[in-house]
Amino acid sequence: MTTVTACAAAAVLLTGCGGAKPKPEPADGSKGPAASASAPSAPAKAGGATHEVTLEVGGTGTTAVMYNGIGSGFGQQTLPWSKSGTAELTAAEQKVGYLVSVIPGTINGADGTLQQAPCVIKVDGKKVAESDGVTTAKGCSYTIK
Repeated sequence: MTTVTACAAAAVLLTGCGGAKPKPEPADGSKGPAASASAPSAPAKAGGATHEVTLEVGGTGTTAVMYNGIGSGFGQQTLPWSKSGTAELTAAEQKVGYLVSVIPGTINGADGTLQQAPCVIKVDGKKVAESDGVTTAKGCSYTIK
């Protein structure tokens, strides 16, 4: 778990700041609202585009979750967990891409062993990245263009 946490922290630090303006998270720490499946991309300021992004971590119990792209954060979360927000890409980010990621910690698997919690990233209602936590235990990341 220490290696996963260290790698995840490094990933967040290396991704830098982007043009995303996250929706405020409820003060009580509850899950954010789900993204609408019919949310179209709309022009943003300075020739950019907006995308509705939803990050999800499955499982039961609690685990550490690190995310980046619609704001950024790291903390212990009750599962299942989700966070939704709007990513506003500049014209330059549309060319080079804008990284969104979620890296979940470990949970108890069905066989009693520790495994990474599964995750999903949706952009504009479409599933664009997925990890089951067993065969692909690297978290989820996606570059929006």
